[in-house]
Amino acid sequence: MRIEDLPSADAEVRGVFAGLLRPHAATLVFTACLLLAQSLAMLGLPWAAGRLSAALLSAQGVAPWLWMVFGLVAVQAGLSWWVAVRMQDTATGMVAEGSGRLFAHVQALPLPWHQARRRGDILALLTEDIERLGWFLSSTLASVLPLLLTCVGALGMMLWIAPALALPVAVLVPAGWLWFKLLGRRLRPLGRQLAEAYAQRAAQAEEALSLLPLAKAYVATLRSEHRFRGQLALVRALERRLGRWEAAIPPLVRLVASALVLALLWLAAGRVAAGTLVAADIVSLLLYGLLLAQPVGELAGVWGQWQSARGAAERIAQALAEAPEAQGGTSVPSVVRGEIAFEAVSFAYPGGDPVLQRLDLRIRAGETVAVTGVNGAGKSTLLHLLLRFADPDAGRVLFDGTDLRGLPLDWLRSRIGWVPQRVLLANASIGENIAYGRPGARQAEIEAAATLARADRFITALPGGYAAAVGDDGVRLSGGQRQRIALARALLLDPPVLVLDEATAMFDPEGEAEFVAACRDGLRRRTVLLVTHRPATLALADRVLVLGRGGLREAV
Repeated sequence: MRIEDLPSADAEVRGVFAGLLRPHAATLVFTACLLLAQSLAMLGLPWAAGRLSAALLSAQGVAPWLWMVFGLVAVQAGLSWWVAVRMQDTATGMVAEGSGRLFAHVQALPLPWHQARRRGDILALLTEDIERLGWFLSSTLASVLPLLLTCVGALGMMLWIAPALALPVAVLVPAGWLWFKLLGRRLRPLGRQLAEAYAQRAAQAEEALSLLPLAKAYVATLRSEHRFRGQLALVRALERRLGRWEAAIPPLVRLVASALVLALLWLAAGRVAAGTLVAADIVSLLLYGLLLAQPVGELAGVWGQWQSARGAAERIAQALAEAPEAQGGTSVPSVVRGEIAFEAVSFAYPGGDPVLQRLDLRIRAGETVAVTGVNGAGKSTLLHLLLRFADPDAGRVLFDGTDLRGLPLDWLRSRIGWVPQRVLLANASIGENIAYGRPGARQAEIEAAATLARADRFITALPGGYAAAVGDDGVRLSGGQRQRIALARALLLDPPVLVLDEATAMFDPEGEAEFVAACRDGLRRRTVLLVTHRPATLALADRVLVLGRGGLREAV
């Protein structure tokens, strides 16, 4: 079955399905061939069983038919095992590769996209949604063609054996397919709601765990539990509604099909009595009727599963439709000096008032400039624009005379060392965190950067030293220790430009004095843009500027 033939699939959803299927097309075709062979073996069984029954009744030529029935059963069993193995391999491979591609795309999206969503929602996209879709495509969808072959083959054999008796069945099967299609329109919104509910469940769990210290301090754990249980109840309710439909359709279809088969047998009884239908044919007709009930019921189940998979595909399609952050141009300055300029820069966050309006700032190469001001004045926004986490709405930011948008994004960021206000650490060793921007750095280089950041003393005092794990978000370290590691990480890059965003906010006066001393060594011959309120840190600057609604002005 082609992606274009999937019911009610729009271009975006078809694109998601095609992207997952394309790398595994050959394997899926081979698996489908195995399934077709299995269906052919299955279609041969009722006919062989009918001939066997005739041989048993006549007590002649039984052995060949016995061997044929056994052979068909053995072939079907072997193919069934082979198909199960291939489906398992394909499903796991499809989920792994699809998750990898989706993860790469999500990482390439601009920070505002991530900031507008809960982390748990994104995690659900990368795990539950892609897994549900991968298993549907590799196992359920691959079985559609063999099921159709079994259905059509069984109908064909019934028409060949007794055309007048099988004709009503041939008319009712298309009518049942039309009923499935109408039912799918009702199940589709339910599948989409369930996909969203799964994502919200993951988001609430991630948020509750990340805020656990706060929840304990404010005695809010019970409130978090009630909220999570409420989401679990919603998921369960939607699962029950969709599950009841999915559970009811196959047995209902089998029941109707079985009723038709019994009706056929009742009609066939008269023909047997009249001598127009032999016993072997009635046995084959009965078995083909029972065989027909199975694929029709399973096809009905596939329809319900498609609605759930479509909900996941729509969420994935929405993420893939988002454009990655612009990678900039290809030209780079022949000589990197580290001169920075903001020219008539205006910027506002989506839905908010302007943060910066026609701001001008020039920082000479090797100069240290500190920016202070009230909260919300746009100090951190300046740093984010320099790192191209966002682009200005008007005006431009220059690096050595070149608009940032004309520079390769990775090249630009590798020339800027960033120490954020909220230090971000991986759950790894101290050495690995310092070398985060240079994973191939030698141990001597890591230790030299830590020494320059005045972090070596506390690191060597820890059990394990540079191999000591920091825990999630650096929970095993103090705020000041985390900021020194962040400074060491930036200095290890040896960047021409360094940006420090409230880098001493977590220090006591003694720690700040040590940090400032470390910075005096680390800031030499670098261009530095410093955001701070702390007087000791402001003393590092060649110029101190105050940012407010009136723009930038020199501090008095």
